[in-house]
Amino acid sequence: MFDVLVIGGGPAALSMAAALCGAGLQVQGLAPHPPSAPWPNTYGIWEDELETLGLSHLLGHRWQNCVAYFGSQALALPRVYGLIDKAQLQDHLLAQCQRGGVVWHQGFADSLEHDSQQARVTTQAGAALNARVVVDASGHKPIFVRRPQAWPVAYQAAYGIVGRFSAPPVAPHQFVLMDYRSDHLSADQRHQPPTFLYAMDLGDGIFFVEETSLAHCPAISFKTLEQRLRQRLAWQQVQVTEVHHIEHCLFPMNLPLPCLDQPVVGFGGAASMVHPATGYTLGAMLRRAPTLAQGIATGLDTCTTPHAVAQAAWQALWPSDRLRKHYLYLFGLQALMTFDEARLRHFFNTFFHLPQGDWAGFLADTLAPAQLVRAMLRLFGRAPNDVRVGLMGAVGRHGHLLWRAIRSSP
Repeated sequence: MFDVLVIGGGPAALSMAAALCGAGLQVQGLAPHPPSAPWPNTYGIWEDELETLGLSHLLGHRWQNCVAYFGSQALALPRVYGLIDKAQLQDHLLAQCQRGGVVWHQGFADSLEHDSQQARVTTQAGAALNARVVVDASGHKPIFVRRPQAWPVAYQAAYGIVGRFSAPPVAPHQFVLMDYRSDHLSADQRHQPPTFLYAMDLGDGIFFVEETSLAHCPAISFKTLEQRLRQRLAWQQVQVTEVHHIEHCLFPMNLPLPCLDQPVVGFGGAASMVHPATGYTLGAMLRRAPTLAQGIATGLDTCTTPHAVAQAAWQALWPSDRLRKHYLYLFGLQALMTFDEARLRHFFNTFFHLPQGDWAGFLADTLAPAQLVRAMLRLFGRAPNDVRVGLMGAVGRHGHLLWRAIRSSP
């Protein structure tokens, strides 16, 4: 019998299957498409995050000239940013799966049953797949993972263009993490939810430019984002001359945590692993997959029922310290969503003037809870008054999230 059945075929499923193989488990996977099918989205990450995993060779592009704009002048970010070579990362994970003997099935999961010894997934075609525990890595709308009823869900949305332009939309060899300048917008547009430019020089005269909404409920439409991006380019007297790829990005930022007492395990979007305050996910999945895999392996050694194995796995994925941080990040997101453009610019200008260890650890979710609290207090102490007032107002409106962080329970 297989130890684990992984459902899904994207980055979360492949990183989980590879980590389970690394833990010495027998794994099978069920995906609606071949796991070698190309991934559609672009994945950016700071190089030092991959260096700690020994995976920096998977970067297809690197930028040392990294900046942000929260006013008229560029703020230098002294850190190397990169774009993942998607095909290379996918091949890397598939090779690990192949060495571990993963058996992949193609199809759609239909139902899940448990008995005292195993879990059984039946596909829509009628095939039965058995394993001692199931990991659902099927995305933000998981097939089997249960969540409490969602509060209003905020979405990060982006519209991007990869192509050639009549003039460089950003400086040569430059990466722009955030450009909140808004001279190109009308007076009415400046009273609407703010967006920013995320952009980079890909070399050979090719650039990637993307208009991004950090988080909003309801989601900012792709039509609005495209309009703002083209206005921004026109203000710079830049025209799109060749379109190589259009990117549409939309994902939830603040889905409730799954029910942590259920007999199926989640991972990636299915386990609400998106960083609530930034939207970063890939680095977290690569870092946390081995931890979850080891938790499952330990559970399989010490537990007899699928439900008990799942409990050990959920505890490994969402221990109390990580729950504390999750609710602190949710509080930060709720605060930022109430800020207008000027207050957001003031906030981020303060944030990126913190010690690099603070802002880098915040973005990557690698700070310990006490370190995260100290960084947040340091930001509050250094922030201008309008940001302080906004954060204090958020305590009144969303203090329950801080209380959950103290209780460290879902």
